[in-house]
Amino acid sequence: MTASRRHARFSLIRLGLLASLVTAAGAAADKREYSFANPTPDALLREMSTDRPDATESPFTLDAGHVQIEMDAANFMHDRSGGGRTRQWGLAPFNLRFGVRQNLEVGVFFAPYIHVSEQTGEGPTTTAHGSGDTTLRAKLNFWGNDGGPTALGLLVDLKLPTAARGLGNERFESAITLPFTFELGGGWKGGAMTLIEIIHTGAGGYRPVWGNTITFGHDITKEVGGYLELTSSAGDGRYAVTCNVGFTRRVDANTQFDCGVTFGISRAAPDVGLFAGVSRRF
Repeated sequence: MTASRRHARFSLIRLGLLASLVTAAGAAADKREYSFANPTPDALLREMSTDRPDATESPFTLDAGHVQIEMDAANFMHDRSGGGRTRQWGLAPFNLRFGVRQNLEVGVFFAPYIHVSEQTGEGPTTTAHGSGDTTLRAKLNFWGNDGGPTALGLLVDLKLPTAARGLGNERFESAITLPFTFELGGGWKGGAMTLIEIIHTGAGGYRPVWGNTITFGHDITKEVGGYLELTSSAGDGRYAVTCNVGFTRRVDANTQFDCGVTFGISRAAPDVGLFAGVSRRF
């Protein structure tokens, strides 16, 4: 056999091996056979992704057959505006996520206990406490679930008026959200989100509110990450803008702690908010 023929033969073998590896990798990444009733094996789970602690939602869905809980241990909000003062505490509000298919999940948000105190001018302080509203969510990932420089998703929310008296508006409301993530290089990652909420404003009836966010994150150590975020909303009163800063601490492949602070930039936004929470995948 001549050298040229041997080279051609070895080239064909290498191409065949490469094609086999690509095919095998594609087959390993294809998880369409799994469902909530037929869970994705642990060996095929994608890296844990959460919809907290920043306000920017994630476009990534939970692997089929798995459950993830994301909750605040506690949160606090303080606001002074119009000569009044509002303080709000929340204990253990959570988001329970269920992986249904390879790129589809459903979830439920619930706030077991909220305490709100309000004072207007020199008047007495009024309080309300109890459980909050419940929100149902469906999330669909279009691309990027299992890797790639970008990812896009779609979220559809329906708020159920389950709040205790004085804590909600006793109306159904909804929202449609498009979350997007992208890699920036140098260890930086970015995310952005745009959403339309249909809210009830009392005598004004239902109206749309347009919200937008952008966030940038970077790992500080192997286990610790940080982010900086801006949010805005318009359509319900004055323009509201916040700046958010937070940190995450990855404990293991299925557990993450976080904390953060929110600062109001515009007058319509709450002055400050604090939170600390945890996420766990099962």
